[in-house]
Amino acid sequence: MSLLWQCAILLAVVAASVANEDFNVDCEKHSIKVTWKVSPELVEHAARLFLGHCVPSTFSVLPTGEGMATFHYNLNGCAIKKRVTCKKHIYSTSLTYRPNRKPKPAAISHHIKCVYIRPEGWIPPFLIPAYGSAEGHGGLVFHMALLNEDLTGLAKSSLFPLGSFIPIWAAVDQKDHQPLLLLLEECVAATTPELQSASLVYPIITNKGCLADGKTGNSRFLPRYHSSAILLYLQSFKFALGEEVYIHCKLVAWDPEVFDIEKKACHYIKETGEWELLDDPSQSDLCKCCDSSCKPRLKRGVDSEPQGLVQNSVLGPLTIVENSETWIPSEFVKYPTVEQVDWLV
Repeated sequence: MSLLWQCAILLAVVAASVANEDFNVDCEKHSIKVTWKVSPELVEHAARLFLGHCVPSTFSVLPTGEGMATFHYNLNGCAIKKRVTCKKHIYSTSLTYRPNRKPKPAAISHHIKCVYIRPEGWIPPFLIPAYGSAEGHGGLVFHMALLNEDLTGLAKSSLFPLGSFIPIWAAVDQKDHQPLLLLLEECVAATTPELQSASLVYPIITNKGCLADGKTGNSRFLPRYHSSAILLYLQSFKFALGEEVYIHCKLVAWDPEVFDIEKKACHYIKETGEWELLDDPSQSDLCKCCDSSCKPRLKRGVDSEPQGLVQNSVLGPLTIVENSETWIPSEFVKYPTVEQVDWLV
């Protein structure tokens, strides 16, 4: 990343403003530093100033009575979101003053963005286990990326003809943890990098791990090369044709020995007309709920219900363009196998 940070382009977009405030953002090699001068009225509420979900690393009161909040954190912390495109690495978050706890909206909000030019020779994160793209609960590091057609590296283009396949790779670094199983619990396509109540969405994975798009199209999970990673072979769709599209997914790290109707990866096999459990077809009965509702009959309390370790990730933008020549009838679809993928073995 040494070359990457030297090419940093800083974009700081003000989403809302009040009088007597000023902030500065420095995109550093591995971190971000934000200094924010706030009005005297906000000094006593310094604990309600946030960069992402982090409070100021230091705070001081100026002779003028104003306050100076400094946030200096690693780019992989504070719930800072990262997107990787063909040419750039984009880190984004919000600088906010929240007098009330969430879900109440922030009284002041600034959108902060650091954009780095991806240098030649950059090594994909899946080849560097210690390189993190998003830090989730429990200190686990999650990754998500678009792969090229051969599954040998990152995609060189974010343009996909309608009907072609979009290989999506996701993984979690196990580090010192016990073996983990990575699941895609929910995935939707949207036209915005952040999901909002008014966002138009296209469901891809629903119902706690059911690849719904595989029943309407030809999408499928590919065989795993390790329990801590998953490959989604997604057929491009007509939603938002010609527009920028973002893939939003809820990633869950789970016990690889335990499957149930809420912790599974199911895809639809058109040859048999049935749902199949990716990791153990003999337990495919767990997927029968994919056509109805995958909820347990007896629901325990929220506090006692095991949730796994969760990370919400976003991938994009990518663009799907119309090209009738690329649509492949289901009977002619050939899915890649593990033997074809050098870096998986």
